[in-house]
Amino acid sequence: MNKIVGVKFRDYGQIYYFDDAGLELEPGNRILVSTEQGEGLGEVVTLRDSLPADAETDELKPVSRIAQEEDLQAAEENSALELEARTYCNECVKNLGLDMKLVDVEVFFDRSKIVFYFTAPTRIDFRELVKDLVKNYRTRIELRQIGVRHETQMIGAVGNCGMVCCCRRFLRKFAPVTIKMAKEQNLFLNPAKISGICGRLLCCLSYEQENYEDFHRRCPKLGKKYQTDDGAVKVLRANMFRSSVTLLRDGGEEIEITLDDWRDSNPHRPDAPQQPVQQPKPAPQEKKEAEPSEQPAEVSQDAATAGSSQNQADSTSQQGDAEEKSSSEKQPEVAKATPDAGAKTDKQAERRRSQVKSADGTSRRTTRGKRKRKRRPRGDEFDQND
Repeated sequence: MNKIVGVKFRDYGQIYYFDDAGLELEPGNRILVSTEQGEGLGEVVTLRDSLPADAETDELKPVSRIAQEEDLQAAEENSALELEARTYCNECVKNLGLDMKLVDVEVFFDRSKIVFYFTAPTRIDFRELVKDLVKNYRTRIELRQIGVRHETQMIGAVGNCGMVCCCRRFLRKFAPVTIKMAKEQNLFLNPAKISGICGRLLCCLSYEQENYEDFHRRCPKLGKKYQTDDGAVKVLRANMFRSSVTLLRDGGEEIEITLDDWRDSNPHRPDAPQQPVQQPKPAPQEKKEAEPSEQPAEVSQDAATAGSSQNQADSTSQQGDAEEKSSSEKQPEVAKATPDAGAKTDKQAERRRSQVKSADGTSRRTTRGKRKRKRRPRGDEFDQND
């Protein structure tokens, strides 16, 4: 069964995984593999049965062969070419007056490409530099700008702890580090203490961040007052390594208890609003309950007035009869009014139909819709009437 081998092409480079293709490989062997950028010479770092969770791809390329003596000799020649290219590039940078710092040079195994790594405070116009390098080495040239973290990773340095920097030894991917991590870990916010050789925040601040976040989720807020079964207390300090908090009682006594005992003491904030106050929904329900209680009172009051005076009941009955008669008399009037309204609408519809648009878009009236003009009387008619 084929195994998965982890290969590293540079000392500080990332680990890439390949299929061993049935070869008997051990850590430390030099092998040749085919990559997208050409053939490369790498070193076996680890042997695995399955891919790790953070692997970039699931497709594994097979190992070409184990490196021979001639392959190792070609690698030494490439190393010498890297030193020569660095010296020549620094001279070109000085002659052109470019504000950049050359960090490292990488020559591919088949010399199909040379990569120059540099740092710069701003963007650099290095077109003239590329022309000089291509003219000298007659191959593809790539200038790649990197950050200060990668610069420290390539050069190597000793950290504040007295050991080689993590990025040089084992760290291959840089995790984001923020000042919030230093605050949650109760560190002094001194740039000289929390910064590395590169001038950025220490990468080791992110190693235990998950543990601190879990502790702060379970821990009460510092400086706040709480009401517990043992009385009112104030949270002074918290210790993640002991998983405990230090409390101050009303009498001025300081006690340290674990987080498990803190949860068992039923803590709650004294200034927190009560639950009935937070729910103002019962108000509309009271109105609904008050409405049916008012209706029986009105009915009872009407019944009392009706029983006390019989004349009022008779008068109300007479008024009801009069209202029924008046309503019956009004019905034919409504019935008579409806046909008149319909006739008016019919006349309006006929007038609208009489208006016909001509071909030129103007409206004209037909003879049917024209009104008859009053005929003026003649002169003899005036004389007769006079």
